[in-house]
Amino acid sequence: MGTSNESRTRWQTAAVLLGAIALVGIVDVPWLTWLFLGLVYAGAHLEAERLFGVASMAVRAAAAGLWILAPWVPHPGDWIFVALLGGAGYLAYRRDFDPRNLLPLVYPGAGMIYLWTLYHDHGMRALVWILVIVALTDVGAYYAGRQFGKHPFSPTSPKKTLEGVYGGVAIGTLGGFLLMADTGTIGASALIVAAIVSYVAVFGDLFESFLKRRAGVKDSGDILPGHGGILDRIDGYLFAAPVLYVLLQLTGS
Repeated sequence: MGTSNESRTRWQTAAVLLGAIALVGIVDVPWLTWLFLGLVYAGAHLEAERLFGVASMAVRAAAAGLWILAPWVPHPGDWIFVALLGGAGYLAYRRDFDPRNLLPLVYPGAGMIYLWTLYHDHGMRALVWILVIVALTDVGAYYAGRQFGKHPFSPTSPKKTLEGVYGGVAIGTLGGFLLMADTGTIGASALIVAAIVSYVAVFGDLFESFLKRRAGVKDSGDILPGHGGILDRIDGYLFAAPVLYVLLQLTGS
């Protein structure tokens, strides 16, 4: 009975999340997309503080300032580096400031800023593309791992297998390619871009597993019943977003 209730809770939470994402995607209004991603960012930042074992009001203010600034500047992703330089200066000025406090600006900060930058520079279709690639990679890895998994992928996450990773990347790549193969200049390179993004997303998930093991926790949080925390759901996107943005720049899309 317990397992059945847990499964029902997981599916109910997933349905609410998908409904919210679908609403934001269909409406496709910049301020609503910014607000939705901003709420995700706020929750993810607090979870990251827990995993890193830090808490800094100055860094929280910097993260909030970055997000408020993001809609008004070209190439918002560039500003994460400005923020980190500012943090380095603050570290040198204060001396007693723990440098680990800057880590949440990198994770999840950089990934979230680049998710917004994808939308800012390339529109909602770029967000849909990364959503499809990473989601299919996760689903493919789960089922391929269950059916064929024999060889461990990394000691960081003993349940992950090479077969699961290969299956996930294959499914994510195929889905991403089919979605974008017929669109503009990206069409010719969609397969390569989707494969790279899918593969990188695997390491986003692995990195969060690494952080949770170091922190001695099962989930990054408990805000999403049946799923854990926000970082548990967006870890792959945080690695994939900057990479997809760079690849789109390289392909001239």
